Amino acid sequence: MSNSQTLAVIGLGSMGYGIAASLLRAGNTVYGFDVNEDAMRRFQAEGGVSGTLSEVAQKIDTLVVVVLNSAQTETVLFGDAGWVPALRQGATVIACATVAPSFARTMAAKCAALGIHYLDAPISGGAGKAAAGKLSVMASGAPEAFSGAQGALDGMAETVFRLGDAAGAGSAMKAVNQLLAGVHIAAMAEAVTFGMTQGVDPAQTVEVISKCAGTSWMFENRAPHIVDGDYTPHSSVDIWPKDLGIVLDIAREARFSAPLTAAALQQFMAASGSGLGKEDDAAVAKVYARNAGLTLPEAK
Repeated sequence: MSNSQTLAVIGLGSMGYGIAASLLRAGNTVYGFDVNEDAMRRFQAEGGVSGTLSEVAQKIDTLVVVVLNSAQTETVLFGDAGWVPALRQGATVIACATVAPSFARTMAAKCAALGIHYLDAPISGGAGKAAAGKLSVMASGAPEAFSGAQGALDGMAETVFRLGDAAGAGSAMKAVNQLLAGVHIAAMAEAVTFGMTQGVDPAQTVEVISKCAGTSWMFENRAPHIVDGDYTPHSSVDIWPKDLGIVLDIAREARFSAPLTAAALQQFMAASGSGLGKEDDAAVAKVYARNAGLTLPEAK
């Protein structure tokens, strides 16, 4: 393809792998990097290119960072083996982790000082949409960052929200999304298990509520996991203490009370503390079930 680019994706987890595969499918040359060498080998077997940072950094048009948190993002960009100092002038970083707006602004400033564009671009849609190249991206950054990122965004996203010309606005919007998503998952688990105390089968709850005003995207997506007794981690419990913790940190700085977020966070903390951290986040229902003496559906 005449408009193809040379890209690198850092982080080949459930989201990053889907993004890398989508970018590859769009006709780009894509390097994939992860601490999990099996993920790297799998990606290379599907057409990804192998190489080391020193070998490929000067070739990269856009670096897509899909890691867990701010600490990992900063390590990837500016750690002992950081990418930003090695990239060519004018390259673009797309940073996808959920982070505080202040952190995004700091990373943008550090990148700019080295002639690198930084797009604050947290993502939403889950692993399925990542694999399909249909993510929603909440992006903010200088016009040059959007311009440099456009080729990668075309391959990974269905919708790109342009939220401003400075980093931080994208992360602020992601915090709003994560507040709602985390609260909705906890509310879903509470509703399904509450129904069980009244003799309502979880499958029936899903059937009825999905067609009623009480539904939500998270209810319709996660409640079937409980019905199926399948807690394969599409999005794990342990994501939520991190993300809701970020929301509450931002709220604290703004002197804003967020009691629903705090209550949801406690349920995810309880789930993680019970050894459920690596399970699908619908497993927060197990906390409610345990406390109420309920037996959730088993895997079919």
